[in-house]
Amino acid sequence: MPRIELEMLVQAPPSACYALAMNVQAHLDSTRQTGERVVAGPTTGQLQLGDVVTWEGRHFGFRQRLTVRITAASPPHHFRDELVEGAFRTLCHDHYFEAVPTGTRVRDVFEFSSPAGIVGQWVERLFLTNYLTQLLTARNEFLKEQLER
Repeated sequence: MPRIELEMLVQAPPSACYALAMNVQAHLDSTRQTGERVVAGPTTGQLQLGDVVTWEGRHFGFRQRLTVRITAASPPHHFRDELVEGAFRTLCHDHYFEAVPTGTRVRDVFEFSSPAGIVGQWVERLFLTNYLTQLLTARNEFLKEQLER
């Protein structure tokens, strides 16, 4: 199963980082390049433990939907969203927020697998892992910029 790990330092407290990462509008703003929108679930405010949200965006030239549930939440240190329905066989995204002397160490652990067996494994290796890494990195850079202004 592919695993993407990203880390960045943000000059803001963990509570602010956590709150922005759980904010629906911030998610939409950070994924503007894919035309993301909410088609089911909370459309504004903060996501909470147990919330289910369906995001729709354009990826690889196609409109795709991804439904996730917030399955763990320990504010302001961690939350997890997991696949309910979508183009993946599995998807689990952990978000960690650790206080450090200069602010917060933000860490993402994103694990996924595609549904198409051996063909899916090739797709993962050839371009999907890189695409998802770029998407998550762009989102993190957007959040960092918002928190540090």
